[in-house]
Amino acid sequence: MNAERPLRILVIDDEPAMIGAVAALVGSAGHRVSAAYDGHEAIRRFDTDRPDLVILDLAMPGLDGLAVCQEIRRRGETPIIVLSGEGQEAAKVEALDAGADDYVTKPFGKDELLARIRAVSRRRGSAIASSTDSGSLRIDRQRHEAWAGERLLPLTPIEFSLLDVLLRAGGDLVTHEELLQAGWRGEPDPDPLWIKPHLARLRAKLRQAGAPLPTPVRSLGYRLIEPAPATPAR
Repeated sequence: MNAERPLRILVIDDEPAMIGAVAALVGSAGHRVSAAYDGHEAIRRFDTDRPDLVILDLAMPGLDGLAVCQEIRRRGETPIIVLSGEGQEAAKVEALDAGADDYVTKPFGKDELLARIRAVSRRRGSAIASSTDSGSLRIDRQRHEAWAGERLLPLTPIEFSLLDVLLRAGGDLVTHEELLQAGWRGEPDPDPLWIKPHLARLRAKLRQAGAPLPTPVRSLGYRLIEPAPATPAR
């Protein structure tokens, strides 16, 4: 992730005043902010907004911050900074074990939070590849976006994960087991029957965009294949 470009940051906190303060601070650094005020809304906003970074409070009603952190981490590698009033070491360890990249205690220094955002962005950017290309088809894992040429594909989180693992294979076979692990992380016993309908919807979106298609290899798995050229009408 390039730390110099503006980031899309999702701020999650049940206190509107805190969200306002954080939004004003990161906005002054040129970043764009969206907000969620409880855990369930946070997951919905994360899936909709595809943020580059998440700033997360732990103490929230309903689905708490730790559960949100774990759910976001199951969806990918988006950086997470916990911003919490709890300063005990045990709370920090628990948050980091849940998948957080950093932990900042309230009250926080403005320059400190911006520095933590820059540092986490640099670490994540150097730790994982940001994109994969296959001809006109490409994905950006940090933004959680897939493009066919200049066309943004409207993929669900599962479709994105399936496309990601297929692209990583570079046209080689991806087994059913690998697809299940990619699309349903954290599921203890995913059903192989889940694969076919999700790939069918993904295939329809890719075909409409003229992109490589997931093609079954009988009894083994799938691989990406360039679509056959259209036969000219006589």
